[in-house]
Amino acid sequence: MSETTEYVHLFDNNIKALFSDAVRITLQDPSVAAFFVRMRRAQRMAEHRRALLATEGVHVPPFMIISVTGRCNLACAGCYAQAQQRHEEPDMTPTELLSVVQQGHDLGVGIMLLAGGEPMTRVDDLLTIAREVPDVVFPVFTNGTLLDDLLVRRIRKQRNVIPVISLEGHEAATDARRGQGVAAQAQAGIALMRRAGVFFGTSLTVTRLNIDAVLDEQYLCGLIDLGCRLFFFVEYVPVREGTESLVLDSAQRARLVAVVASLQKRLRGLFIVFPGDEEVFGGCLAAGRGFIHISPSGRVEPCPFTPYSDANVRDVPLRDALASPLLATIRTNHDRLTETSGGCALWSQREWVQSLLPRAEEKDATDREATT
Repeated sequence: MSETTEYVHLFDNNIKALFSDAVRITLQDPSVAAFFVRMRRAQRMAEHRRALLATEGVHVPPFMIISVTGRCNLACAGCYAQAQQRHEEPDMTPTELLSVVQQGHDLGVGIMLLAGGEPMTRVDDLLTIAREVPDVVFPVFTNGTLLDDLLVRRIRKQRNVIPVISLEGHEAATDARRGQGVAAQAQAGIALMRRAGVFFGTSLTVTRLNIDAVLDEQYLCGLIDLGCRLFFFVEYVPVREGTESLVLDSAQRARLVAVVASLQKRLRGLFIVFPGDEEVFGGCLAAGRGFIHISPSGRVEPCPFTPYSDANVRDVPLRDALASPLLATIRTNHDRLTETSGGCALWSQREWVQSLLPRAEEKDATDREATT
């Protein structure tokens, strides 16, 4: 196996292990376990489609992040989406959004994480997409404040929609960043999902200041007791200038990876670090090596933290966008993207990424950078 394909094999194996673990931890709920058995089969079929396209020279990532809207009902401190100062562009229409999801499925993308803004502001569109594309898993990163009994019952009917509630740790830390009372609203949504039997998770932004709290096993077991089964540990990226002191140091990053690996073996949950240990995969997984990001307006970008693009799914098919010069160059140079200070190798080399853009796009990116 060549070095070029070895990381693909490793990443695919990690996905298969994730879904096998999902089956294992949900055996006490036969309907949920049956869903993950079906999804495990769907992931194998998606992997097969990607492998066939690879023989034609088309590289398709197994994972896609779609920011479905820039709108949000909160104004969280340090929000990367707000800090990026994107140009005002209309969100993709329901038809455009469904089209890009269907294209991704047909190419072999098996997991599509939906983000924002606050994606639940488009919940009707999201549930329609999940119903139309049942073989894709849709984790939805949400602040949880829009969850109510009716919405939770609708989500219950769409097993492939997995709400992921964003928290900062305990109530005080969450409210300090997201606003007074937000933690209580999120807890109310969690209670509703537990009673309804919805499989859900949480996203914990990990900083130099809160790492002890979010890795505390008693805290995590408390969330498991509340019904949480999926945990994303997202390393803080200093998109907002002046917040570099929040970034994990090398020892903390090593600890995060080690602790999460231990939790996966011992606790009844799925534990994922993002962006994870890039060195294991020979460099950054962004730009389509492992995942891509699609902005609310359809721009195809290397990752959510690097909002630079030379292709838009409103203008070209997703297959063509994946082969854009920007993404192709980043993938070719992935070996220079193993530096993980700042939680994101691409963010630490954003000036190089900007230099790869066509002149007009480069000017737009520089303008955005100057306003952050």
